Amino acid sequence: MAIEISAALVKQLRDKTGVGMMECKAALVEANGDLVEAETILRKRGLASAAKKTGRSTGEGVIGSYIHLGGKIGVLVEVNCESDFVARTDDFQNLVKEVGMQIAAANPTYARREDVPADVIERERAIYRAQMENSGKPANVIEKIIDGKLNAFYEQAVLVDQPSIRDPKVTIGALIQQIIAKLGENISVPRFARFKVGEGA
Repeated sequence: MAIEISAALVKQLRDKTGVGMMECKAALVEANGDLVEAETILRKRGLASAAKKTGRSTGEGVIGSYIHLGGKIGVLVEVNCESDFVARTDDFQNLVKEVGMQIAAANPTYARREDVPADVIERERAIYRAQMENSGKPANVIEKIIDGKLNAFYEQAVLVDQPSIRDPKVTIGALIQQIIAKLGENISVPRFARFKVGEGA
C-alpha cells in the first residue's frame, strides 16, 4: 500500500533542499516518508545533475568583496555562473560571501587544482620523496604515500579542496556543487586576491 505524503512534509523537504515540489514528493514516496532518506536521495540526484553542468560556459557572475573585522584582511573574488538572473539570487550571493570569508580565513594560494603550476607539484613530490628515501618501503607504496601527501597539500593550498571553515566535513568544491544542483547552472571561481595589512611593506 502506498504511503500518504503530506503537503507539509513535502514543503519541509523543499525548504531544506531547494528542489522542486514534484521531485521532493517523489523522493519522499521512494523513502517511505523518511525525511532524512529523501534528502539523501535528492542529494544523490542533485549532485549527479550538478556534475553534468560543470562543463558549461560561465560568462556571467559577480566580483564579491569581503573585509574581515577590523579591516586588516580584504578579499576580492570572482564567482561566475551562466546567467545574470542566477547571479542576482540570494543563494548565489550567499555563496560569494561564503567563498570570500573562506579565502580571508584559510588563505588558499590557488583557486583550482589546474591553477597549481607543474613545477610546484614536482617540487612537492620531490620533498615527499626525499622524506621517504630511507623508509625501506617498496617504490609503489612510496608513490601511494606521496599521492596522499599531495592531496593534503591540495586541501591546504587549493580553495575548492579546502574544508569549509563553517563545516569542515564539506569542502568548498562540494559546497559549490550543492549550489549548482540547487540553481541548475554551472558555477566556477576562476580567481581571487587576498590582501593583508603590512604584507606589501
